Amino acid sequence: MSYRPLDATKAAMLFQREWVSQLRKDITGGKKFAFVNADTPHELFHAMGMPLVTNQWWSAVIAAKQLSEHYLDRATEMGFHAHLPRYSSLPLIAELDGDPSRQPWGGLPTPSVLCARQSSDEHQKVFSLWSKATGAPLHLFSAPGVPDPAPRWWELARDKWEDLYHSDRLDLMVQEMHTLIAKLEDMTGRQFDHDQFAQYMHAINQQEAIFEDVDRMIAQAPQAPLRISEQIPNVMVPQWHRGSDWALQHAGTFREEVATRISDGHSVCENERIRMMWIGAGLWFDTDFYSAFEDSHGAVFVWSMYLPFAADGYIRTIGDDPLRALAARISLMNEQLHQPPWVNEWLVEQARRYRVDAALMLVPRHDRFSGYGSRFARRALEAAGIKVIEIWSDMVDRRDWNREQMQAHVAEALDAIS
Repeated sequence: MSYRPLDATKAAMLFQREWVSQLRKDITGGKKFAFVNADTPHELFHAMGMPLVTNQWWSAVIAAKQLSEHYLDRATEMGFHAHLPRYSSLPLIAELDGDPSRQPWGGLPTPSVLCARQSSDEHQKVFSLWSKATGAPLHLFSAPGVPDPAPRWWELARDKWEDLYHSDRLDLMVQEMHTLIAKLEDMTGRQFDHDQFAQYMHAINQQEAIFEDVDRMIAQAPQAPLRISEQIPNVMVPQWHRGSDWALQHAGTFREEVATRISDGHSVCENERIRMMWIGAGLWFDTDFYSAFEDSHGAVFVWSMYLPFAADGYIRTIGDDPLRALAARISLMNEQLHQPPWVNEWLVEQARRYRVDAALMLVPRHDRFSGYGSRFARRALEAAGIKVIEIWSDMVDRRDWNREQMQAHVAEALDAIS
């Protein structure tokens, strides 16, 4: 049976193309917009009607246009050190390059506001340099550590987040969100509506609960019903628009189509023998790599972080203070995806749920935040009996990528399993 893409995937990509087209018209036509990091409270910008471009998404766009090699070479020429985190800094280098005609969309205009969370040593510096180069105002969120992190954090995050994240940390983030809201009110001429925002937060929880259903269905299915190259856009496109009417509708459509595939016995690979998880962000310049081992080894990627994190990372009991619930969603989002001890047990739990045989771990050599916690995650997975295959490469830098060599490296490891 040949693999047939989901109708939902086509719909998600069509919506995103139309949205990007409109966004491009809006911001190149002079509409105010924000340029933000992925782990910032996007919900505040959505609630205030301010379009946003996400740093990591823009980095993936640049990489998909095969421009990362040029810009990363330019970074060296500009004097940036060799260990600059490429996923987070690629858009800055494109901006500093000074040739907007080479960039997607002909380059971005100056943002009305820049926003980052200081979850990595580099983020505040990257965004500070962008602010200095363009004159755009910068809002930085603090990222204080938790003194007693809970390895099984997802068991507490939905309802007991006050204890999990600590009241003093949440107080700080809520205070910093109020400061940002005041800035957005001045920029947009709109007043922040707390009641509407509470409704919006409930809609996001509803959307993530649908994704949780899909997550359970795929984990429990006898064989993988769809590739992760389809999981990712069907989750991440709605996440960029989370809580919107379209996102809720699309999540429901995605769930229905996945349920139908499972009930019909559809599988990515009829001869499925090895179930794999992809650990790390997407390999944005070579997504076909995800299906490279289906025919040769009956090996299928059944898991990536985006779908299961929709529930564990986003659903938060709202209570009487939606801003505080938002702080509980954002305050450790990146750490829980990448850093020990947060990520270790979560990956082990996910591997058990999805009956994973092997984990391919993308280790970006120059991204300390995403890469340096990987050895702890590897040890935890190996202790649980999961074969770990490391791929030392970067999400957006194809200069170190040798497809033939990488495929042979993975195939050799899979040979030992099969």
